[in-house]
Amino acid sequence: MTTPPPRIGLQSRPYHRIAVIGGGAWGTALAAIAASAKRDVCLYTRQPEVAKAINEDHRNPAYLPDVPLPAELRATSDLAQALRDVDAVMLVVPSRALRSVAAQIAPFIPMGLPIAVCSKGIEPDTGLLMSQLVAQELPGTRIGAISGPTFARETALGHPTAATVAYTFSHQDRLAPHESPAARFALSLSTASFRAYISDDLVGVEIGGAVKNVIAIACGMMTGAGFAENTRAALITRGMDEMKSLASALGGQRETVTGLSGAGDLMLTCSSTTSRNMSLGVQLGQGIARADCFGGRSVVVEGDANATSVVDLARRVGVSMPICETVHSILTDKADLREAFQALWTRPIEGEPRALDISLANPVQISAAINTDIS
Repeated sequence: MTTPPPRIGLQSRPYHRIAVIGGGAWGTALAAIAASAKRDVCLYTRQPEVAKAINEDHRNPAYLPDVPLPAELRATSDLAQALRDVDAVMLVVPSRALRSVAAQIAPFIPMGLPIAVCSKGIEPDTGLLMSQLVAQELPGTRIGAISGPTFARETALGHPTAATVAYTFSHQDRLAPHESPAARFALSLSTASFRAYISDDLVGVEIGGAVKNVIAIACGMMTGAGFAENTRAALITRGMDEMKSLASALGGQRETVTGLSGAGDLMLTCSSTTSRNMSLGVQLGQGIARADCFGGRSVVVEGDANATSVVDLARRVGVSMPICETVHSILTDKADLREAFQALWTRPIEGEPRALDISLANPVQISAAINTDIS
């Protein structure tokens, strides 16, 4: 049986008028990409002076000050103006602010409007994914996500970058996938340097974006503590397994986690202190107190909060995530970093893959128990 060739050349329609809500680094980068793709883009920022600088100087002085922005990109601090007569919206705000921002834009959002959530995380207490909490605030809209290995500055500078656009496909989307919101958003953002892929696994894409933040902190902690490449490679690989397990338990596809929004984002975030998650972990691994990290400045680190929300959700659905549990114990329960990671490494010996159901007492664990008894 031969596999049918992919359908090539299907005609789709990009979204013409796009509002980007959130004038931080990533919001500015996405707005710049959409403007470069010849879309009519309005970027909303709460700061009037930032909007003025973008419109007049074509730079965002608060974020990405050294990156020239397309002259066609418009900015405003007026929410109603940003959302007037738009075809689609990208929500690009910190995860902790997403619910309140979604509620603020609700009066300006008509039924059926496609919304792409570009925030990564899981809401504390509720355990909701970002798309799910937006759905509560904006019922009747089509909600998806954009995620992938994307440092904002590199994206805005035009370095070749790829990301995934994910929406749950309706029956109509199955019949005409080129007309789905995922396909139309992917087309709307495609430039010579930005390549968008299409996914129908919204859960898998969002879980990858949330969990990678926590794994990046783990990698940073071990790097800061003086360990090297072997350790980081092990954490990335086993961290991806934790991603797969949680995604699968929530109805996502394990395969999605091997893509851009999972493995791709994980590798990027765990490999550079450009990532605030990795950077936080490195500082903690060096023994710097949490309050003194980043020179004492208040810096939003999504994985800091995600460590709790990811672990809470995993416990709720019965998924074992030992790396995330370790990070959570250090950040929240004030566990000793080296002792916590030593406990992680000396857990019972398991099979890989998980289908091999085996668990052996770790001899290091046994030896430690004997030594404790003797002492």
